[in-house]
Amino acid sequence: MHFLSKVNQNQNPNPKMAESVVSITLETIRNLLVEEVKFYYGVRSEVEGIQQELHRMRSFLKDADSKQDTDERLHNWVSQVREAAYDIEDNLLVYAAAAAAASSRSRTTSTTNVFKKIGCFFNEMFTTYRVGFQISDIKTKISGLTISLQTYGIMPSCITGEGKNARIWDLRRSYSHVVEEDFVGLEEDIKILVDHLIDEHKDRVVSIYGMGGLGKTTIARKLYSHRAVRRQFDGFAWTCISQKWDKKDVMQGILIKLIPERRDEILGMRQEELVKQLHDVQLKKKCLVVIDDIWSFEDWESLKHAFPNTRTPQGSKILLTTRNREVAVFVNPSAFLYEPRFLSNEESWQLLRKKAFPRREDDIAEYRIDPDMEKLGKEMVRRCCGLPLAILVLGGLLITKYTLRDWHMVYENINWYLARGRGHGQQPAVTDVLAFSYLDLPYQFKQCFLYFANFPEDFEIEAEKLYQLWLAEGIISQEERAEEETMMDVAERYLAELAQRCMVQVNVKETAGGFKNCRLHDLMRDLCISKAKDENFTKVLDLRCERKPLESSYSSTNTTRRVSVYLDSNVTNYPVSCSEKHHIRSAFFYANNDCRGDFFQKMQSSLSSLKLLRVLDLQGFRGSDELPKSIGDLIHLRYLSLSFSQFKKLPSSLGKLKYLQTLNLEVDASLEIPNVIWKMGRLKHLYLPGIFVTRDGAKLRLDGLSELETLVNFNTGLCDVKDLDTLTNLRKLRASIKDKLDDLPNIIKYISFTQNHLRRSSLSISCPQFCSDAELSLLRTLLDCHRLYKLSIRGHIAKLPEHYHFSSSIAKIAFKGSMLYEDPMATLEKLPKLSSLTLYENTYVGEELACLTKGFPRLLYLKLWGLSNLKRWRIDEGAMPKLTRLVVAHCGELEMVPDGLRFITKLQKLNVRWMSDEFKDRLRAVDGDEGEDFHKVRHVPDIKLD
Repeated sequence: MHFLSKVNQNQNPNPKMAESVVSITLETIRNLLVEEVKFYYGVRSEVEGIQQELHRMRSFLKDADSKQDTDERLHNWVSQVREAAYDIEDNLLVYAAAAAAASSRSRTTSTTNVFKKIGCFFNEMFTTYRVGFQISDIKTKISGLTISLQTYGIMPSCITGEGKNARIWDLRRSYSHVVEEDFVGLEEDIKILVDHLIDEHKDRVVSIYGMGGLGKTTIARKLYSHRAVRRQFDGFAWTCISQKWDKKDVMQGILIKLIPERRDEILGMRQEELVKQLHDVQLKKKCLVVIDDIWSFEDWESLKHAFPNTRTPQGSKILLTTRNREVAVFVNPSAFLYEPRFLSNEESWQLLRKKAFPRREDDIAEYRIDPDMEKLGKEMVRRCCGLPLAILVLGGLLITKYTLRDWHMVYENINWYLARGRGHGQQPAVTDVLAFSYLDLPYQFKQCFLYFANFPEDFEIEAEKLYQLWLAEGIISQEERAEEETMMDVAERYLAELAQRCMVQVNVKETAGGFKNCRLHDLMRDLCISKAKDENFTKVLDLRCERKPLESSYSSTNTTRRVSVYLDSNVTNYPVSCSEKHHIRSAFFYANNDCRGDFFQKMQSSLSSLKLLRVLDLQGFRGSDELPKSIGDLIHLRYLSLSFSQFKKLPSSLGKLKYLQTLNLEVDASLEIPNVIWKMGRLKHLYLPGIFVTRDGAKLRLDGLSELETLVNFNTGLCDVKDLDTLTNLRKLRASIKDKLDDLPNIIKYISFTQNHLRRSSLSISCPQFCSDAELSLLRTLLDCHRLYKLSIRGHIAKLPEHYHFSSSIAKIAFKGSMLYEDPMATLEKLPKLSSLTLYENTYVGEELACLTKGFPRLLYLKLWGLSNLKRWRIDEGAMPKLTRLVVAHCGELEMVPDGLRFITKLQKLNVRWMSDEFKDRLRAVDGDEGEDFHKVRHVPDIKLD
């Protein structure tokens, strides 16, 4: 058993978690009292009474949090409060669903059918009586729990909104540091490992082993991107095995990275073919394959036949990381074994200082570290036992502590946690540091963190999706929203808080700002799952590869509210028992590509029983043509996603989902959609499929979606552009125009309208040409739209407008088939915020490009693809100073890379594809022999010549 599990078995439920559940229940009650005006007096009075009781209970929970200890009575009391709050919400939602159904029946019943009218009335009265009785019973229970608090000496605390605005600005002020990966103390170790990797005569396998949190993966990444390593090998592949993996997927992923030009062929290979091809390519090509986080002997037994068991003629190598030294020895007894050492006290302090004080001191008195703080900090890092992850988490905790008193409080709590772990070695001590970071979270962030338990291991989660899930479950309160914010903005602040505390790893959008995706570190995920178990937050069922479900690891005494199911082709039975279905709030199903369609047929019969479901995520399903009609019975659904699945039809009952907030229809097939989406008045985020048709053959109606904030894949050929005028709350628009420009003026009008809330728009245009005076005038008007962020044009452009016609907000541009005779760089390099530029086939038909000094001041990414006439390219010193990635492909006449590349010191990746061997040879460095152009790119750590 992992040490995290051992430690957390004895930890108590957190009062903050119960406070979070109570707060969410209060939010639900408030919304229902406002929205469901048909609450009968008997139910409304009971609901308002219990609302008052819960407000009292929440104030007591604040004091309970400050007095948490190992008292088993307090442990039980907190559990009862949490379950009572869930029960209240369940009953209210059941009542609302029944009332809505009765109201619908009443509307559809003929006015002359008196007996049916009377029947509907008595059904409503019976439902009202039953729910009112149940709520009254729970109210009595809550009152009893409140009275019992005197046993613990707990007093109510005042709940106010003070400090809310200060917290908002505090979270906003420091986004950038959370994505930096600090590295302290192991530089010499990196040199040793690099030497072993690049020396063809040394070990075929290099293994990094050790406990979680030592930085094994961080070191592997350093090696993988090291300049000397990138120059030594011709092919690179990285795969993460972890505890759950699929052999075929892993081998396909490695092969595609090693021989990307054969991607389509690889995807069609049988498993036996994949094994042979992967084995053979390592004999023919000098490859480095990283196998990260391998757990068991059996895992290697399954993979080993795909790897040569002796040194290869070309010198291919394997870099392996594992938590188990015996696994490393088993893979290759003669391998070079490396265990990262723990950091010294001084190194630990250096790392903590970087995290806790992200701004540079540089003799600025304001940022000099208080000597007493430094003394406390050095004492605290000693308790971290040199484990990098523990130090990073501690630093993330201290970054929000500004006074010596705050540091003393952290120091005193850490001592208390460490005292509990005495006699158990250093591992429990590290776990306690991780646990303290969780316990220190304000209550409103508790469930946000625990929500990560719903996602598979090594899963990169889109930040936008995570926000929508949090909002669908009501985890984030409307009270947290500032005047000009959307709820998505509030959710982003929540993720920023978790990232700032180093509990979540995030990637920032390089050009747009905000977060792109996020994930949990292994140890932090262990903590998250352990806490989710303690709080009965979610149940994970892993049914892949005939593995035993994890059901036994979750308590069966409490009701399951969320379930996350991992599926493959072996699964035939629906895994959730009938007794659990009624209370489920969220259901996540992760199916791999060959998951059997008959499983979904069995599952769909159970959908209508999930009356309280708010979140349904059906990811990766194949062989299921139509979403079942029973989806319309889930009237409380807030989030529905079919992403990466292959559904082909949607039922008309979809229009009954009146509370739906997010609808993701980005399926991997053409989709037939009933024309009912316009009925979803509360819809906020709509992701249409790339290809679809409507059932009635008309354009898809979107008029009336006044709350819509996100609209993706709006196609003017399939949707009515006039409907945009009714989308008064839209913040993000991604639209496309094909074949003719008739709808472009209306698109421009909408993007330019200053009275709407649009923040950013992306537009893709595929048309024959912009050549006539009228067409070029229309193009200039489009380019001047200040909310246009990304523009893609496929078609002939007679002349590129001058730079002053381009809005300063444009950050991404892609052209294809423009047939420009004048160098487009002369215009585009003057755009102040352009960060990404792609010139595809025949965008420019001239022979020479020139990038002048101070041109492209913000450009990060440049791709030149298929410029078949291009012969010469000049880059002056001072041009493109921030360029980090460059792709040159299919430019057959290009004589050489520009000499000016040597001035672009921030260039990290150079990808040269489908160019002549002579061109690529000029950029190679083999056995000390350098091509004549290699000096221009010597500074680039990652060079790929495909």
